[in-house]
Amino acid sequence: MPYAIKAIIFDFGNVLLEWNLWRVYRRYLASEEAMQAFFREINFTDWNAQFDQGRSFQEGVAILTKQFPHHARLIHAYRDRWDDSIGGAIAGSVDILKRLKRRGYPLYGLSNWSAETFPRTRAKYDFFDLFDDMVVSGFVGVIKPNPAIYELALTKIGRPASECLFIDDSPANINQAKRLGFAAIHFTTPERLEDELTQIGIL
Repeated sequence: MPYAIKAIIFDFGNVLLEWNLWRVYRRYLASEEAMQAFFREINFTDWNAQFDQGRSFQEGVAILTKQFPHHARLIHAYRDRWDDSIGGAIAGSVDILKRLKRRGYPLYGLSNWSAETFPRTRAKYDFFDLFDDMVVSGFVGVIKPNPAIYELALTKIGRPASECLFIDDSPANINQAKRLGFAAIHFTTPERLEDELTQIGIL
């Protein structure tokens, strides 16, 4: 596999950057369990995916507040305190990214992320400058694991999936990448990623 890999694609959230919603809601709710109960009630996963597909926070918050007026404060908190959800760079992963760059691998990003919040985050972390290019879902209107966003990435890279290694923390996204012909690594920790990259001869 290492001899075939010509480009490496990274997800961002919880691969290169810590993203933890408890950092937003701990000032409002007594426990992570209470936060998860709130998320289940409002169907947070689907609601948040709409932002990753390009919906504005203003529109999304207004719609959900009408559906769940008793949770208006918590719904508004997601928009108003979103930046608190970022816990910082995952140092081990960023180190791997830098090592891959030094080894000459073209690096690309493929992330589900709101077009409103991503520019603020990108401006804070200079490791984003290591990427040759990236596809961020909020700007293109489609999210992983939809095959279309993988195809958009391949168009930017200019290589077939078989020559690309995809790294993501979501099993669903990894499984889709494999179906499309990518080499893929399910990210769990930087240490495990380093081990897997070493085993296949990339590091």
